[in-house]
Amino acid sequence: MKIEVVTTLPELFEPFTKFGIVGRAIQNGKVDFSVLNLRNYTHDAHRTTDDYSYGTGVGMVMKPEPVFEMLDNYLSRHSRPWVVYTSPQGEVFDQRKAIELSKHKDLMFICGRYEGMDERIMTIVDEELSIGDFVVSGGETVAMVFIEAVARVIPGVVGKYESVEDDSFYNDLLDYGHYTRPSEYRGMTVPEILRSGDHAKIGKYLLKDALRRTMFKRPDLFLKHELSVEEKAALIDLFMEMHKKC
Repeated sequence: MKIEVVTTLPELFEPFTKFGIVGRAIQNGKVDFSVLNLRNYTHDAHRTTDDYSYGTGVGMVMKPEPVFEMLDNYLSRHSRPWVVYTSPQGEVFDQRKAIELSKHKDLMFICGRYEGMDERIMTIVDEELSIGDFVVSGGETVAMVFIEAVARVIPGVVGKYESVEDDSFYNDLLDYGHYTRPSEYRGMTVPEILRSGDHAKIGKYLLKDALRRTMFKRPDLFLKHELSVEEKAALIDLFMEMHKKC
């Protein structure tokens, strides 16, 4: 998979591409990553990528010329990528979107800055994506979050793909609780069933825990989730256990 980032601050991505999941994906050849410096497509001495806003004159807006020339140059050597603009006005990014984006052969993230982009740039954008209902100074850190989420679901990037499938939100459910050694600490013990070695019982326990956590912590997610037969059976067990405690 190819991923490009278009930015005026390419230095921000140097450590990001050397460590962690993304660094490993690049080293293993699962992701072909490149950073395109928008200032390389300017024609003035100051390498200007922004200008004053028409109408209000308030704030700076990213100029259209560098972005269009960047894409023209890219298309002269490559096929067209799926272009994503990091924007607070876009659809809120989630795990489903990460999986969807991972299906593209070539992703290009355009990182906005200042008050945003000249509206004409939107004619070359395939979709706007937001990290949430708040504003940050630039799209670089937002793009990093999106890229890591996408890289995680590319087969072969994470050592055991089962650990990806167990992540919160992968199947519209929150992750179950995790424990490690020691089995007892300050009077708190790891649930006995997790130490039993009975994989069938452990699997059912973890599913019930994921369902319980989703219901109580994120009921909005639970209401949207389509329950499988296995999950319905786990819910019945969970309700029976709760009833016995009453």
